Amino acid sequence: MLSLVLFVALQFLMRDVGGKAESLTALLGLGTLLWYGKGIRGSGALWLLLAAILVQCLSWGLGYLHHPEWVADNPQIDRLAKLFIFVAVAWWLAGSTRLTLWVWGLAVVGFVLSTFTHDGALQEWWAGFHGQRAGFGVRNEQHGAMLFGVVLLGLVVFAPRWLRYRSVWSWLSRAGWGLLVVIALCGVLIGQTRAVWLGLVLSLGFVLMLWLVYLARQQSGKVAIKALSLSLLVVGILALAGIWLAQDLLVERVAKEADVIAQLAAGEIQDVPYSSIGIRIHTWIAATEWIAERPLVGWGGEGRGLVIEHTPWLPDFVKQNYGHLHNYFLEIWVAYGLIGVLVIATLAAWIGWATWRAWRAGVMPTDMALFGAAFFVYWIVLNQFESYDSFWTGVFVHNIIVGGLVTHYWRSIRQA
Repeated sequence: MLSLVLFVALQFLMRDVGGKAESLTALLGLGTLLWYGKGIRGSGALWLLLAAILVQCLSWGLGYLHHPEWVADNPQIDRLAKLFIFVAVAWWLAGSTRLTLWVWGLAVVGFVLSTFTHDGALQEWWAGFHGQRAGFGVRNEQHGAMLFGVVLLGLVVFAPRWLRYRSVWSWLSRAGWGLLVVIALCGVLIGQTRAVWLGLVLSLGFVLMLWLVYLARQQSGKVAIKALSLSLLVVGILALAGIWLAQDLLVERVAKEADVIAQLAAGEIQDVPYSSIGIRIHTWIAATEWIAERPLVGWGGEGRGLVIEHTPWLPDFVKQNYGHLHNYFLEIWVAYGLIGVLVIATLAAWIGWATWRAWRAGVMPTDMALFGAAFFVYWIVLNQFESYDSFWTGVFVHNIIVGGLVTHYWRSIRQA
């Protein structure tokens, strides 16, 4: 359990320590689960982990026979296996809602603090408020904005817990919520990542629709409606204020690719320039050419790099500056073929089903189930434009959130 705490608290504040704690969490968690996890070690998650390992070995083995000069010297099973660290996280959380929320909160605090403590942090925030794109000391600007988007999503969905908290410290709880909302909104705005803006709009709209449908079927939802309405009002006012203050920046960022979008709408794909969107479009087209050659088993773990390096018509500056396809699902297809895509799609479906089962069993709180649904929409949208699940930032987010959802499902199994 200590390794889990260090993992979530220090992943951004002290990356070296957090990374080692992540490995320890995964190894000890999986080991103890297999030894003591009677009733849940036969869970679908573990079978999918086995399937992911076999798929990577199969793709690597066939690639070694077909194009040995382009495959690594081992199957690199961690490429997909790292997405299953949530199994260990779920085990250590032991089905506890309280512990899950504390772990998620600890991750938020660790990340937010890191954006103010890394080298040049305050200067970066200052520059961000003056029009420069901020990355917050993470991998790049897109990843920092993504993380702030996740924080904002959680603050909105779990707002009723904060705002209806009753104690002598209730004012501190509300002030803390408000401060984090302001920081997260600012982070989302100055991160200047259009996919994050789109993902937040779609995910928050989706969760609001689900929430209203749920409350319409309840007889005692007045308090929750009041709290949710208040939180949406506060976030809405702050968002409008931020948009007004940064309107020039937002207009410039949104309109920057207007001509490219117009060309795409007109079907002039080959004439699209190599802008931010254009690079994505051209590398996606290149990926489809490679997929067409080996659609079932792919090109192995190095597939995305092969597309960039060995597609003859991609310009040199793209080959020199980009090593991935900005689309996680295309990367999986290129690397592991349709069977790899099937494993990832099955994993996503299983997580959704497990969340639903836990909620229906009364084990998972409604707001946590709503957060899971909102995160699913947000994550699907963002991974269409950046391969977050291929990098440690996305893997971290994926594993702690999915682990928190799955631990409730396993609790429902134990109670059945």
